[in-house]
Amino acid sequence: MAAISKNKRKLKISNGIIYLVLSLWAITTIFPFVWIINNSFKPSREVINHSFSLPSQFTMQNYINAFDKLNILAAYKNSFLISGSVTIGVMVLASMMAFAMTRYQFRGKEILNSLIMASLMFPVYSTIIPVFKMMSKASLLNHPISVILPQMAGNLSFAVVVMIGYLRGIPLEMEEAAYMEGANVRKVFIKIIVPLTKPALATVAIFCFLWSYNDLFTQLIMIRRRTQYPICALLNEISSKYGTDYGLMAASIAIIIIPVILVYILLQKNIIKGLTAGAIKG
Repeated sequence: MAAISKNKRKLKISNGIIYLVLSLWAITTIFPFVWIINNSFKPSREVINHSFSLPSQFTMQNYINAFDKLNILAAYKNSFLISGSVTIGVMVLASMMAFAMTRYQFRGKEILNSLIMASLMFPVYSTIIPVFKMMSKASLLNHPISVILPQMAGNLSFAVVVMIGYLRGIPLEMEEAAYMEGANVRKVFIKIIVPLTKPALATVAIFCFLWSYNDLFTQLIMIRRRTQYPICALLNEISSKYGTDYGLMAASIAIIIIPVILVYILLQKNIIKGLTAGAIKG
């Protein structure tokens, strides 16, 4: 009994330490977002003098100025066009590639698998110059496709690895039964594989969308025309043009990051489910 009570005491202490560490981590993660939201409702002078206090003059003028001075709605449209296209393209290609890699034997399969894993080690920055030259020769600069194609290529390897890990854990019996009933490969893929891999597809979709949405580097390199700016590229312009208007900057940042927060809050269960299922089954 003494040993059991001692173990329980140790468990409580360890759990308390874990909760403390996680609480501190949560505070340091959430505080910058709360600070931005708080200062977005203050005049610029109050942000400078009292940035850590609650607004003494609550105002929506910063948000009004953000929509008046900046073409935020057009930037949102460009961002969702780019990020949505990247997400859909990667989901389709990754699911098809993973299906072929896990269900069929073909020459060069191991080499292809090695290349997919190796491509994860190369950062986007290492390929940006040849990609920029390719887009320039094809006259695709300042067009959403110049961002969509590089981002799809950058996300595809990660997506394929996640999908392969998940598909390896799905039994073959359902597919074999479908083939025996006369179904072709297309029907098996659409009617069986896609519904069964929804958690993994959700994980891929969320990560691809957020990565594409926040990829300022590729956006600034490929798009120089202001009317084609995605939302993150527009934020860079705000900091250079209105860098001293801290209230406007806080409101603009809040407008930009709110969609990211909402996507994560609404779909965080799918992220965890897809990653853990793929890890366990793979």
